[in-house]
Amino acid sequence: MKIRITSDSTCDLNQLTQERDIGILPLQVNLGNKAYHDGVDITPQDIFDFVAETKILPKTSAPSIGEYEEFFEEQLKGYDELIHFNISAQSSGSHNFAKEAAKAFNGKVRVIDSKALSSGQGLLVLKAADMRDEGRSGEEIEKAVCELRNRTNTSFVPDALDYLHKGGRCSGMKMLAANILKIHPKIVMVDGKLQQGGTYKGNMERCISKYVEELYNTYPSYDKTRCFVTHSSAEKELVDVAKAKVAELFGFDEVIETVAGSIITSHCGKGTLGVLFIYND
Repeated sequence: MKIRITSDSTCDLNQLTQERDIGILPLQVNLGNKAYHDGVDITPQDIFDFVAETKILPKTSAPSIGEYEEFFEEQLKGYDELIHFNISAQSSGSHNFAKEAAKAFNGKVRVIDSKALSSGQGLLVLKAADMRDEGRSGEEIEKAVCELRNRTNTSFVPDALDYLHKGGRCSGMKMLAANILKIHPKIVMVDGKLQQGGTYKGNMERCISKYVEELYNTYPSYDKTRCFVTHSSAEKELVDVAKAKVAELFGFDEVIETVAGSIITSHCGKGTLGVLFIYND
């Protein structure tokens, strides 16, 4: 059985999609009355410029059922089965649209709610690609990655809260206090929903160092295959701090740096950084 692995663009796998033969369906970003496609004809800098000029966030939207059907049909060419990953159903309607579209393919398309976003979703996509390359069946892959969903650390620390405030995820009072006191929240995804998981105080380098230490203490047993350091156009110095701390404390076979695409950037703003990996029970 030849199995095709695909995902929506929120997996933030960058060049790995080509290296690992993964099909990507872009989500849409609207800047005013102009529509763009994540990873195709818009960059994070376009978003930063738009928000700076207009003081409003871009709108993001999922592909339609018809667009999913066209995508699945094209991606299935030369394959027996397709496994598609979506951003958490709690964050977007894309999963439900994809499930509806899959009904037209007589069981050849499996649609998985990653219950994650960004490279938390990407971790599951790559696990599926690993198992595909091992010759595992579609049923085996689906079962395995669904079991891993609740053991995927999807968390991040934003540099500033202005985008979260504009998106209604942070009150004006919290944003003001955070700016004055240099408080940075840790945002975590629990069962597909984003919620606050603590706070750090100080400059971002210090906060990220504490964040990685906390992850190490929280998850002493973890899958050593890979770890992502994913950020929304953060400064190199901050990324280097994160990567050095991960190397000091953890023992991953590879630590992959990826830059968040336009969908994630639209909601979290510039300078957000997360360390994401799969942990053991």
